[in-house]
Amino acid sequence: MLHLNAKNFDETLSSIETPVLVDFFATWCGPCKMMTPVLEKFEAANAGKVQVAKVDIDESMELAERYGIQSVPTLAIFSAGKPVKGISGAVPQQYLQEMLNGVLNKKHAE
Repeated sequence: MLHLNAKNFDETLSSIETPVLVDFFATWCGPCKMMTPVLEKFEAANAGKVQVAKVDIDESMELAERYGIQSVPTLAIFSAGKPVKGISGAVPQQYLQEMLNGVLNKKHAE
């Protein structure tokens, strides 16, 4: 799992060919902590298809502002460096899988 911040966010996302699921979180957020094992399982189940990254909004406030993060956790799938799908709140792994499948299917259709 990647740990991104304002300094490495754009460069890192633009260098990754697969979609990237970004978890905008805060260390004080209970639901964010609950998502960590879900994200780890999701990343393992989709090895080679997606990269998972975390952004601490307290350390990278400018990224939170840029992407309009109002609550945490907010999970967003980026493709080619741009956000294409997102959801706020803790969600089950199956929901993340459906989000990713939608992005991958759209990408294959292009």
